[in-house]
Amino acid sequence: MGFRFSIRLQLMVLSLFLFTIPYLGYNYVWELEQYLRNGQEQTMIGTARAVATALHERPALFDSQSAYLQDVRPGTDLYAPPIPSPIRLDGELNDWQQVGELISEYGNDKVIEYYNGFNGEPTSLSFKHMVGRYGQFLYAMFEVNDDVLLWRQPNSLSVETGDHLLIGLETSLGELARYVVAPYESGWVNAYKLSDSTATTRAIENALAIQGRWQETVTGYNIELRFPLSMTTSGLAFSVVDVDDKVRRLKQYAIGTANTKELDELGTVITPSPEIERILAGLKYADSRVWVVDKHKRVLARAGDIQSATGIKVDEKEVPSNSLWHWIESKWLLPIYYQILTRPPSDFVDELDDAYALAGQDLGTALNGQPDSLWRLSPDNKAIILSAAYPIFIEGNVMGAVIVEQTTNGIRTLRNRALEQLFHVILAVMTIGTLGLLLFATRISNRIRALRDSTESVIDDNGKIIGTMPVSNQRDEIGDLSRSFADVLLRLQQYNSYLENMASRLSHELRTPIAVVKSSLDMLTHVSDADQQAVFIERAQSGVSRLSSILNSMSEATRLEQAIAQEDMANFNIVEVIQGCVEGYKHAYAQRLWQFSTTNRSMMVYGSAELVAQLFDKVISNAVDFSQDNDEILIALEKKDKQAVLTVSNPGPLLPKGMKNQLTQSMVSVRKENDVQNSVHSPHLGLGLYIANMIATFHKGHLFLYDREDESGVIVKIDFPL
Repeated sequence: MGFRFSIRLQLMVLSLFLFTIPYLGYNYVWELEQYLRNGQEQTMIGTARAVATALHERPALFDSQSAYLQDVRPGTDLYAPPIPSPIRLDGELNDWQQVGELISEYGNDKVIEYYNGFNGEPTSLSFKHMVGRYGQFLYAMFEVNDDVLLWRQPNSLSVETGDHLLIGLETSLGELARYVVAPYESGWVNAYKLSDSTATTRAIENALAIQGRWQETVTGYNIELRFPLSMTTSGLAFSVVDVDDKVRRLKQYAIGTANTKELDELGTVITPSPEIERILAGLKYADSRVWVVDKHKRVLARAGDIQSATGIKVDEKEVPSNSLWHWIESKWLLPIYYQILTRPPSDFVDELDDAYALAGQDLGTALNGQPDSLWRLSPDNKAIILSAAYPIFIEGNVMGAVIVEQTTNGIRTLRNRALEQLFHVILAVMTIGTLGLLLFATRISNRIRALRDSTESVIDDNGKIIGTMPVSNQRDEIGDLSRSFADVLLRLQQYNSYLENMASRLSHELRTPIAVVKSSLDMLTHVSDADQQAVFIERAQSGVSRLSSILNSMSEATRLEQAIAQEDMANFNIVEVIQGCVEGYKHAYAQRLWQFSTTNRSMMVYGSAELVAQLFDKVISNAVDFSQDNDEILIALEKKDKQAVLTVSNPGPLLPKGMKNQLTQSMVSVRKENDVQNSVHSPHLGLGLYIANMIATFHKGHLFLYDREDESGVIVKIDFPL
């Protein structure tokens, strides 16, 4: 069980490497997202370039004065952004909160003029002010702090006897037009047109086009006005005149945006260009938010909504027809996936929603004449916004820039869709792979356990082999191992059988020489004739020699292994060695017929000629023992490829079935008493072919045993490398 668990554990650990698949896939999708972002960035720069191209060299699209201002005068040059809805002229100033960040403050540093020799510090008056545009009207608001509010006297024709508001405009003819608002009380007001002479403040007619409300407050008063944009081309100035002396009612000083008496000192009204807005109107369908700003970074036009500018439109995900899979995906899989992934926000904070002036590194670079892009996070860190800016050129000068903005929500949605599908596939592969590996490990461990049980079942507690091991037919490593175990056990069984029969074999081999020695010694005690004693002594010596031969045969294999390790190697002609041995066998075994043939007279083999001769002796000894008198023993030596092949063929009994490979092993013998002719004279301990095979292996050759094709005898083949 421990071994099986070990294999399972190793395969389970190996299966963990499957987790590299989701890691690589995850990184691949992230890399694709980076490529998509780069593509989105280049596309947006191209979009900004296309819009800027439509605005190049068209000065009429820009205000004649505001766009060409070299320097903006804060507080004097007035920016009139578009207002989302018309202002309710009620004096409450509530509607101005939507553009409240553009309100400017005016105090002691904005004194325009002193009157009537006033030389004190004007500390009692200050106000907040801004202008805005809705449609064809310009709106203005004033939140005035004044410690003393003096109204114009109802019976006075002079507009200077109370606190009042002066307005200076540049007409379409390029002339200065002045107006005044000086009410009797809180409520609806209209302006009066002043005379062309700047020396006096005398009202000459009503200016009903300028209307609004003057509302008294705890700290002073609020003023809200409206007048048509057509009244001015761009020059505009406001100033609030303070009157605190209730008796004399003399003007003290005026605080305002600019001097309303001087045409050249009027501030410039910067308003978004309606013509540019018409050009951008079609871009609100382009899945982008587009800004056009002047060179002072003030917004001239805007189109589109950043909330819907996702960059890439992604269709809604279809609900699969398989409701069970949809339930598993929505309830189990996607919540797990989105522990890692992040969903693009359906809503996020946009700090530029009502912006009327922009900033940023990309815009600064564009106003310097080079396109640029910028990535930024929304203030709530939910969305990533990409902006691209491109300069607008008029007569070679940068007069503004086009800024295109998109979020990466579309790309992030596509990324999440891709990762969801990737995770689905990976989860399926991981599950199937892990189960497959587990089943594979279980099958392997069960087969190994079965192999272990089979091996243990054929060996008893005493280590004796009591059966045969079943041979597996599987053509894999475990099947090969099973067959190897079966082969090893079979060899051990044969070896044990040989050892078990060794006693009877030795008893049989030793009985005759011992009986000869014993009988010869016994006869020596009963005879006194020297000749007869010599005969008995010779018989006893012959028996002792036979005993010595048996003992020498038992230790021959060990001595040969030691001798091979110390044998000197040299090149020799194997043909001469074999031919010389055959000539000797013709005299030693004259009862056999010998036939030797060879294809070459010289075949050089690297090795030991003595050992090869000893190998040949063992093979010939077997051939003689298993053949009859007058049988022909065929010996052939031929060259095949790069080998010298020696074959010895003799008539006699065939090889035992299933033991061709075991006959060359140590101490394996299948001889029977009636199989050999000289059993009385030579011991047979099963070492002959073992020694021959050992010598062949030492010479990097091989020894093979075959039955003759006609089944009349046996062939022994030995090959030697040349």
